[in-house]
Amino acid sequence: MNRKLVFVHGRAQQGKDPAALKGEWLEALGEGLRRIGVDRLPIDAADVAFPYYGDTLRDLDHGVAPDASAPVVVRGLAAGAPDEAFLAAVVEQAGRAAGLDEDAVAACLEPGAGSRATTRTRGPLNWEWTQALLAALDRYVPFASGASLALFTRDVYRYLHQARLREAIESGVRAAFTAEREMVVVAHSLGTIVAYRLLRQAGELAGWKVPLFVTLGSPLGIQEVRRELADADTLRLPRCAGAWFNALDERDVVALYPLDPTHFPLDPPAPAIENYRGVRNRTENRHGIAGYLDDPEVARRIHAALG
Repeated sequence: MNRKLVFVHGRAQQGKDPAALKGEWLEALGEGLRRIGVDRLPIDAADVAFPYYGDTLRDLDHGVAPDASAPVVVRGLAAGAPDEAFLAAVVEQAGRAAGLDEDAVAACLEPGAGSRATTRTRGPLNWEWTQALLAALDRYVPFASGASLALFTRDVYRYLHQARLREAIESGVRAAFTAEREMVVVAHSLGTIVAYRLLRQAGELAGWKVPLFVTLGSPLGIQEVRRELADADTLRLPRCAGAWFNALDERDVVALYPLDPTHFPLDPPAPAIENYRGVRNRTENRHGIAGYLDDPEVARRIHAALG
């Protein structure tokens, strides 16, 4: 029996047609295959599952569009709120990874904030400094978006901490998995966290068989995300997975780090995650799924696993 391909999407897919989204993913993957001289996947489109949870996140905001909710997130939540601290810590890491120095960030402080954002209080304890970091990402880092990073981080936090939201997302995605057929799982962005949790916690019990787990533009290496997952269970290759291939564009401010022993230490350490840093994502923010799936090496790995 042919293997099955399961796509797990990320955030910002609300209000979209799942069938159209699946078509976009397949079109991008098809472009990657053509770049290596392959005409098509070795499976039919009917063997490709695309579980959709985009509207679940939208409904949490009561239908508010991301562009409307972004200013609220960027301006900050209640002082000392744990989600604000989580966001601030991620933004701090993004600034370091992008090479932003203190002078660049200070230049983006709003008038009157400079005296309050002293060296002693910079970082997660000072929201004005975090706002300046988001502005500096916009100003100095090509293709980065402070608002997009803030929204992404907010959604990651909510998924990790709000049990009802997490259960709603995971139940919908889990329905695409089966023990009857081997599955190649390809996940992007927030979807890599969703897929990892499902494979790690449910895959073995459910008898899933995943010869290859592919993560694209993954935030799993971010310290705060890694810590949340490690607190719940040991970080390791899901036992139902035969191999893990992680691809990133080093200009992608969501995929800050490779999933290596430093940023995602597995226990046991072998088999290790294979990291591929050669993606040159063509999308506007260097994080879009089309710019990952049309990469020739990514397409080659998926095709080989399905064959």
